[in-house]
Amino acid sequence: MAKNFFNLYAHDFVRVAVAVPACRIADPAFNAARTIEMARQAQQQGAALVAFPELGLSAYTCDDLFHQRALLDACEQALAEIVAASAPWPMALIVGMPLRVGHQLYNCAVVIAGGHIQGVVPKSYLPNYGEFYEARQFSRGDDAVATEVELLGARVPFGSQLLFQVANLPLFAFHVEICEDVWVPVPPSSFAALAGATVLVNLSASNVVVGKAGYRHQLVAQQSARCLSAYLYTSSGSGESSTDMAWDGQALIYENGELLAESKRFLDDASLIVADVDLERLSRERMRQTTFGQSVQRHAGEVGRFRTVRFELALPVAQALPLQRAVERFPYVPADSRRRDERCNEVYNIQVQALAQRLTSSGIKKVVIGVSGGLDSTHALLVCARVMDKLHLPRSNILAYTMPGFATSGRTLNQARALMALVGCSAAEIDIRPSCVQMLKDLGHPYAEGKDQFDITFENVQAGERTNHLFRLANHHNAIVCGTGDLSELALGWSTYGVGDHMSHYNVNASVPKTLISHLVRWVAESGIIGRNDAQVLLDILGTEISPELVPGTAGGQPEQRTESTIGPYELQDFNLYYVLRYGYAPSKVAFLALSAWQDREQGRWPDGDHVARNEYDLAAIKKNLAIFLDRFFRTSQFKRSCVPNAPKVGTGGSLSPRGDWRAPSDAQSVVWLDELKNIPA
Repeated sequence: MAKNFFNLYAHDFVRVAVAVPACRIADPAFNAARTIEMARQAQQQGAALVAFPELGLSAYTCDDLFHQRALLDACEQALAEIVAASAPWPMALIVGMPLRVGHQLYNCAVVIAGGHIQGVVPKSYLPNYGEFYEARQFSRGDDAVATEVELLGARVPFGSQLLFQVANLPLFAFHVEICEDVWVPVPPSSFAALAGATVLVNLSASNVVVGKAGYRHQLVAQQSARCLSAYLYTSSGSGESSTDMAWDGQALIYENGELLAESKRFLDDASLIVADVDLERLSRERMRQTTFGQSVQRHAGEVGRFRTVRFELALPVAQALPLQRAVERFPYVPADSRRRDERCNEVYNIQVQALAQRLTSSGIKKVVIGVSGGLDSTHALLVCARVMDKLHLPRSNILAYTMPGFATSGRTLNQARALMALVGCSAAEIDIRPSCVQMLKDLGHPYAEGKDQFDITFENVQAGERTNHLFRLANHHNAIVCGTGDLSELALGWSTYGVGDHMSHYNVNASVPKTLISHLVRWVAESGIIGRNDAQVLLDILGTEISPELVPGTAGGQPEQRTESTIGPYELQDFNLYYVLRYGYAPSKVAFLALSAWQDREQGRWPDGDHVARNEYDLAAIKKNLAIFLDRFFRTSQFKRSCVPNAPKVGTGGSLSPRGDWRAPSDAQSVVWLDELKNIPA
């Protein structure tokens, strides 16, 4: 059946659920009914997997009742009811129960799909300390000799080294462990991840004491991060015995260290959480992190013990099934104000430390910088100011030059002057028009003869003249040129190559995207780091439309050039950059994510503040701008990135340095990406 572009399963996502039913102790029929009810709810939401608590069919707190035949028989009958109910569901269920195997009793997780038991996983580690005495009733799974078990009239795989592979969703392989298994130094799920499991599931009971909920978060987050996996954790809630313990019913879903969903705790009734896991993200992370593959080889003995159980699920791929996952509009800029301030502080200090180190190691105490009154040069100047403070040098060691050309507006020129005064640097102004006219005369350009020909040569003569001045000024004053171009411009090739804004001695902004730079400048303004009265000057700059100002504007003073009219909105192109550079996603998946994030301004979180323009984009606009990005990124811009100045890498979103994150041929074609773009519906 054909996949639907608007369906999450078409883009290697999988919807998973964690359930915490209210239970009754030693009442398997009641517990089975609640399990079926909650499984049906998960199935109706499009989930492909739902996990239930440890020993959920019997309840965890049965103690010596586990050795009563009547209870064990009733658990198997309850299991039969769940298996029968699962027949029409395109979903796998994992339920916990006590199970007799031979002459021993095991604490087990039973995997069910399509009306069949796919496998049974016994608990590997039995806690026998504190309030737990499981070794009194159960045997360790690792001690089991059997590799199959007779259950409900069928022979099914049995063992702790089982990997469950959904054949028609190749990246969806899951492993099950039980409670204590994840609390040990080397959990079984670590080896399962090396064996190929992308989703790790823990059926837990886990009583609650002060501080335990927070520790569970740490435990699950770290295990998902180390294993580059999703981790589903469920625990017992209402109904378990409070003879000597209490239960909070905490359920968690993490993906590579990030929390996707969490249940409310201490509920009187049931709880169901659902999340969409990006399987391709996990696969890409494992591909990128080559030490993951080295670990597979190092632990080949343990990895080789896993047996794979394959089955198919009739996933709802033909219908529209949008993401329930929150997709940040600004992947480089956290929406949460506290995290955003932390991000800005961290990035700013990385930039400052890097430039300070370059000056210290070179023995140079001055920097030359061109100040346009625009966003990028403003932030670079703010970094330079902090560097001088850090090195206990006067800010007059910053030699700042504003260099008006043929299209410089009065607004940006005044902003450049005000900014330099605010910072307290050595400020100078050089009119580049005379030297540009001379260059145009030397070239025989029509403009030198009074004709309004504003072509690429006309533009680049100005950009090159500015950079030429900066380098010679640096020679003259024993300084280095601080570059200002950002990551977004590098991605789109929006710079003048060579002797132009492409080049400098050191570029502090090279791995900072445009959307983040605007928040960095605002953060500096609000924090007062540079000076007490810096806010208004910086806010004026933030309110200025982005333009290279190389072509003369209208009589009313409006710029002729609007950067985003040519290369697309930076907010969309930064979104595209993140997912293409960080994960290598196909264009159709990038568009699917962009649609989820940007199609409705009323949905999802925005960074705080009235200054944030709440734009929205339909699929046509997303597809159009993604096409611009793909062609510029893959075909036309790499030759500029192959020889960029040194610059600090500031984030895990990647940089475009040929010495760091990105190595690519300068003469590649964009055809395969543009062809794949055709999978996006018109």
